[in-house]
Amino acid sequence: MSDGSGHPFQPDPERITWKVHFHASPDVVYEFLADADKRKQYWAVSADETEGLIHYRFLNDIETTGRILASEPGRLFTVEYFGTVTSFELASCDDGGCDMQMSCAQFDQAMRTELIAGWVSWLLTMRAAVDFGVDLRNHDAERTWIKGFADN
Repeated sequence: MSDGSGHPFQPDPERITWKVHFHASPDVVYEFLADADKRKQYWAVSADETEGLIHYRFLNDIETTGRILASEPGRLFTVEYFGTVTSFELASCDDGGCDMQMSCAQFDQAMRTELIAGWVSWLLTMRAAVDFGVDLRNHDAERTWIKGFADN
């Protein structure tokens, strides 16, 4: 598949990569990745950390635990997440905000299409929380991603 310019869409079959621009600084965006109270504003019902492990609990009673693999304030946060290794790299921008590059690797190839779409939804939900203080999730257990709803 091509993006219309002759360049393939998500060309690396082993990695999914997306970029998002935030109006917030790298330090603020990092806090939304690394702090359990901030994570629950967009990521999961709870995402508490104990001894380098994050335990994610979602509205539909799905739970998973992943290790924090790298944590460099204002620059990098890498976690195990549902069997993937997912990194968030932050870079300052001249406008006072930052660009974040999300990279997801080591995933089941059968899940690739769902992961591509899921990360877009997740990243935009994160941006709404970080930059605008808005929670885009519907908080309805009957209207989840698994049931066909565009929701995190």
